[in-house]
Amino acid sequence: MGEANKEMEREVAAICRSARVASRVVAPVSRAAKDGVLVRLSELLGERQADILKANQADVSAATAKGTSAPMIERLVLDEARVGALAKSVQEIVELPDPVGTVISEEVRPNGLRVSRVRVPLGVIGMIYESRPNVTIDASALAIKSGNAIVLRGGSEAAHSNRVLLALVREALRTTGLPEDTVQALPSTDRDAIRMLTWQTETVDLVIPRGGEALIRFVTENSRVPVVQHYKGVCHLVLDEGAELERAVAIAMNGKMSRPSVCNATECLLVLESEAERLLPTVLGELAAAGCEIRGCERTRAIFPGASPATPEDFGREFLDKILAVRVVPSIDAAIAHIAQFGSGHTEAIVTPSEARAAHFRAHVDAACVVVNASTRFHDGGELGLGAEIGIATSRLHWRGPMGLESLTTMKWLVSGDGHVRN
Repeated sequence: MGEANKEMEREVAAICRSARVASRVVAPVSRAAKDGVLVRLSELLGERQADILKANQADVSAATAKGTSAPMIERLVLDEARVGALAKSVQEIVELPDPVGTVISEEVRPNGLRVSRVRVPLGVIGMIYESRPNVTIDASALAIKSGNAIVLRGGSEAAHSNRVLLALVREALRTTGLPEDTVQALPSTDRDAIRMLTWQTETVDLVIPRGGEALIRFVTENSRVPVVQHYKGVCHLVLDEGAELERAVAIAMNGKMSRPSVCNATECLLVLESEAERLLPTVLGELAAAGCEIRGCERTRAIFPGASPATPEDFGREFLDKILAVRVVPSIDAAIAHIAQFGSGHTEAIVTPSEARAAHFRAHVDAACVVVNASTRFHDGGELGLGAEIGIATSRLHWRGPMGLESLTTMKWLVSGDGHVRN
């Protein structure tokens, strides 16, 4: 390891140690104190909007000059509406209940010993993300509200935006009396800094990577700290027997076209063979008219000649673009088998008029979120009532689905006796 890397390693370790110290200060503070930080942060986002937009424009210009893809640019952009939405999301977190101290269970044992479990902060979280500068605010606000410290490592493409947003978070902490080091950022955006962060087993309790599959696999394969992750969002929509045409069109259009670059966008449409000729011409016609490229199986192309041939690699692929893979399947169980083979455990949806078949789909599909008669786009912390989210987990450690406040806590046993000793 070169001298520069050794110096970076020392700096990362020092940041994580100071985060651990801050976490011990913020963990027991009152909800009012934590909410006070967030109220001030929400105000600062409005007051400093011009600074935020100027920094973001520098990032967007640099990314555009490098030939960054349109979906990545879309994730990077902050405008007045998005900054306003950020301020609103922080305010919504203020309104959410504080999970810290919540009693999970309590009982009096036969010997009179009083035993309970309560929610407590995780401690120090490492947050590794790409492109999306809004994560700087969302992750910081959720960490503060749940009594945790957080160390951020954003991507180089959003460096200017993240620097300004981090400064606002730390100002809000400082001016309301909590340690600035509750929220910090790594000094470097390169991969060595990620590796060093994920090796801090004595000071970092959990790492959450959010970004492309390559980043998440890198973190998972190199981390010595527990990792909550999702590799990609390959989300399916199944059109079942008797699916109402108008409903199928609306749900398919929303799932694919409302925001194609996000992880809860629909990437594959599965249509039962008995319904294909009735549904596909209109559903795919509407999608194609809106600018979506259709890549279909042989049966799909026979019904909708405007589709291009789907390759085997198109099934199980996260396009993050206006592209949709389509396959005609013989039965609902064939659709479920396709999802089991190609899904990523993120979000799976079905349009069906039958509650019995909906129940069958719910029971047999393994995913963080299973949706009936609604868009895959509803798998989102805000839409599911969690407020802002720090990410969506498809792993089973220790959370699955949108990660909000509760997911950033663990539990502590409290045992109270009256001179009890164990026999």
